[in-house]
Amino acid sequence: MLKRRLLLGLPLGLLACGGPEEPSFLPPLVTGYRHLTPLRLNVLEVEFPDPAARAVSVSEPAPVRPEAEIRRMGQERLVPVGTTGTARFLITRARFSRERLPPAGGLGGMFAGEPGERLSCDLACRIEVMNPEGGRAAFAEAEARRTQSLADGTSPIARQRAAEAIIRQTMESLNVEFEFQIRRALRAWLVEGNQPLTPAAVEREDLSVQAR
Repeated sequence: MLKRRLLLGLPLGLLACGGPEEPSFLPPLVTGYRHLTPLRLNVLEVEFPDPAARAVSVSEPAPVRPEAEIRRMGQERLVPVGTTGTARFLITRARFSRERLPPAGGLGGMFAGEPGERLSCDLACRIEVMNPEGGRAAFAEAEARRTQSLADGTSPIARQRAAEAIIRQTMESLNVEFEFQIRRALRAWLVEGNQPLTPAAVEREDLSVQAR
């Protein structure tokens, strides 16, 4: 009975602190694109130059770097199977931003803790097939955007999870759009099936027959 009286005498705020604690780390999400159908291009190689400095803008903390995820998508999905020619995979936009929102106001806003926040992710990439003589023969572009608002008082670990999730979700949309645009705009350079391309056989003529 004494223990029961002591518990009843505690303030409600202290009793609320007895709930389960959130983990201090995030387990890694299953990611990658190698399980998807490869996009096999009729070129000898695919280049992956670094993105321009103005193309990348990331508000820290960012648990997932968007430019690294876009590059991973290109490297794991694009497979050169041709004997000549070059393609370039370009990261044209890799932006993740955090925007603090004004407090909700009222009595609830006074005790909400961390202010609200809006997360935004804006990604874009381009694949270019180059002419042997120089210049661009064809290209395909893809882009994806997402936003999410977090309420006042969202815990740091929940904010971290939300930041990771919005980048992953935007990447999923970018990946789908990327494949669609390649199949639409680069159909002439897309190789279906599993057999690699081989150079055409060189026809030879027996000159000894003509000499007789």
